[in-house]
Amino acid sequence: MSQRFAQPHADQDRAAARPAPRFVARQPILQSDEKVFGYELLFRDGVANSFSGIDPENASRSVLDDSMLMGFDLLCDGRRAFLNCTRDVLVHDYVTLLPARQTVVEILETVKVDELLIGTCRRLKASGYLIALDDFVENDARAPLSGLADIIKVDFRLTAADRLATMVSRYGSHSRMLAEKVETQEEFRAAKRMGFTYFQGYFFCKPEMLPAKQLSPNRLNHLRMLQAASRPELDLREIETLVKGEPSLCYRLLRYLNSSLFGLANEIQSVRHALAMLGEQETRRWLHLVATLAAGQNKTSALVLSALVRARFCELLGAKTRRANSDLFLTGLLSLMDAILDMPMAEIVKSIALDPDCKAVLLGNAGASAPVFQLVLAQEAGDWPRVADLAKQLHLTEDDVASEHWQAMAWARQISGA
Repeated sequence: MSQRFAQPHADQDRAAARPAPRFVARQPILQSDEKVFGYELLFRDGVANSFSGIDPENASRSVLDDSMLMGFDLLCDGRRAFLNCTRDVLVHDYVTLLPARQTVVEILETVKVDELLIGTCRRLKASGYLIALDDFVENDARAPLSGLADIIKVDFRLTAADRLATMVSRYGSHSRMLAEKVETQEEFRAAKRMGFTYFQGYFFCKPEMLPAKQLSPNRLNHLRMLQAASRPELDLREIETLVKGEPSLCYRLLRYLNSSLFGLANEIQSVRHALAMLGEQETRRWLHLVATLAAGQNKTSALVLSALVRARFCELLGAKTRRANSDLFLTGLLSLMDAILDMPMAEIVKSIALDPDCKAVLLGNAGASAPVFQLVLAQEAGDWPRVADLAKQLHLTEDDVASEHWQAMAWARQISGA
């Protein structure tokens, strides 16, 4: 029975693979409550570093083409898309090919400001587009646009704290201020105190370490679920008890099995029936997934979605590189569990039965599957030279990496709503 459910997402993967997507990375932009406001989309045309600026105008046009091809809803989960725009893209109205209600037009620091550009920005605003000024600094040449800007982005790490406060005071009354490169929870709190509205960086992936005794009962239950799923032999009675301990998990299990992912003829109505239908392999997989989803319910959705994308992306790449001796799906899924549970990764790894390679990779050490995981991280960050190097090392083509990442994003969005 378990074999039937081993790959319930195969049809969705094949459908998602039909377009020929290029490389794309996305960085979440969060509100002060850590809810996702939108994503900055970072595109690159192929493995070679062709997006580095040899022909920035053509590169920007290809960004627009790819955005429409790949679908804003999937890339941005229905939220706003921040797109870097050159002067040519703006004044020739290429950006108007994209939906106004979802698009934030980022004007780069290299864009020359004149009456033509100002008029263009006014037309875009009148049409419903949001205007953002990227990498804004004091005495910026784009200051004439500040009155039109809905959002002003400031590099949090390259600007002194007193100057940050001054800029928020000066521009924050008519524009929403966005702090870029916020990398720690301390920086996030500092930026909030200064009056920034939006925050971009990897601070949400960093755990706030809490003593074990401060872990909530629910989080301890989620950790126990991970432990139960990783034992050599599954104890279905124990798993049933853990799942029944949280009504939301019962609902999620039944919804998962009764969703289009499985296409079962008869509806499943009990936890015991669900576990029996899943079989051992898929029960382990579901427990890992649901523990991650449940543990992250009070965290930003970007964190859990990133964990799901990493898991599926690792799994797909592992199959292509024949590095599947380790559970690469689990490696990707657990790679953000320290931030989800606010526990040191060393403690999590110690408390769960994992294979040695998975443990090594999660702790940042060398392992057989480490290059695959590093490729996943490079793709996530839009580190295109690193992506190219690792793809070559793993004997993967441009289409391999781009297509598998696209499939992973499609799968993660479907699972997070299942």
